[in-house]
Amino acid sequence: MDGSSDGQLFTADKFHVRNEKNAWQKVLVTQDKVADQVTTFAGSLKFVYLHSVWFGIWILVNIGLIGAGLKFDPFPFGLLTMIVSLEAIFLSTFVMVSQNRQSKRADVRSQLDFETNLRAEIWAIHIGAALNIDHDHVEDVVRQAIAASSEDAGADPLPNGSN
Repeated sequence: MDGSSDGQLFTADKFHVRNEKNAWQKVLVTQDKVADQVTTFAGSLKFVYLHSVWFGIWILVNIGLIGAGLKFDPFPFGLLTMIVSLEAIFLSTFVMVSQNRQSKRADVRSQLDFETNLRAEIWAIHIGAALNIDHDHVEDVVRQAIAASSEDAGADPLPNGSN
């Protein structure tokens, strides 16, 4: 149907553009999801507050302000330093894994954008041909618009034929 008889221009079977989120979910594996969750938590204020309280209690216990008999890591807190160093090693690994995942996700998004743009351009050319619109004239107008917007932004315009 073309929408003139049923009022629906688009139906579910007419969509050819893939959803980036759906494509990405198919690629994810459990360890990547865990790495993303750890990185998300480590980048939150909740993480900062939790560690501030933990460090505060650790220091208060080990300088003797909370029960002198509870001391287990005297100043300069070597055990705390070691634990924090190990945590930093693991967190940096999780961050790198998550950054790699985000890079791959950006690649998926870029490919989908390219497919959508290519599909739109092909449709526009066909529609323009059906309406007897001069393709070369339209391309000249597009190049002029790109050059003008590049000049406004202070960048060099794209060379002819580059998009």
